Amino acid sequence: MEDTKADLSGPRHVAIIMDGNGRWAQARGRPRLFGHHAGARRVREIVSACPDVGVKYLTIFAFSTENWKRTQTEVAGLMSLFRRYIMKEMQEFVKENVRVRFIGDRPRLDAKLRGLMDEAERMTQHCTGTNLTIALNYGGRDEVSRATKRLALDVAEGRLNPADVDEETLPKYLDTYVLPDPDLVIRTSGEARISNFLLWQSAYAEYEFIDTLWPDFTREIFIDLLSGYGARDRRFGAVTA
Repeated sequence: MEDTKADLSGPRHVAIIMDGNGRWAQARGRPRLFGHHAGARRVREIVSACPDVGVKYLTIFAFSTENWKRTQTEVAGLMSLFRRYIMKEMQEFVKENVRVRFIGDRPRLDAKLRGLMDEAERMTQHCTGTNLTIALNYGGRDEVSRATKRLALDVAEGRLNPADVDEETLPKYLDTYVLPDPDLVIRTSGEARISNFLLWQSAYAEYEFIDTLWPDFTREIFIDLLSGYGARDRRFGAVTA
């Protein structure tokens, strides 16, 4: 497949629900964490592809607020993987001019991981290339709930007039307030649901649900999906003349 830059009709912000790591590992007779490590390596390939295909913002769903329900062994392994991933990749992201941000409810995460997240954001805050946002202990409903509490506090303390609250107000309180809404949301592994991911932000996003398991998601598949996006007619509720 020819590797060309996306044209102006391509998505500027792509969000990915990276699903299928566990099944990929089990199909190979390996523990689920083996699949998570393979999936983490795949992230680097897709991040590196973004500048060549015109994607300025990439948001990936790494760990949801519901994932705490998994076995203690798997959760502990994932937290260890996140710590090692941040320590290993940050210098490379700086070299590649990738700005890293994290969204989600941080207090439940351990102090070492939170410190690494803070350091990664600090190290890359000057980067002007791809904007990589990692959703860690993230849930769309939880995000809206936290945003609503902050909004209500501003109203209660007189910083915000209730009459001024509209659909442009709440996004300013969301974790993603500095990011544009996603244009395209991709979910791997054959599941056709959004799993509490970017509920507010994705109201008008296009969706692609594909059968490929995340560790098998290649640069070529990514480019093919972006090409398909360019052929869509996005009317945002209007009617084409």
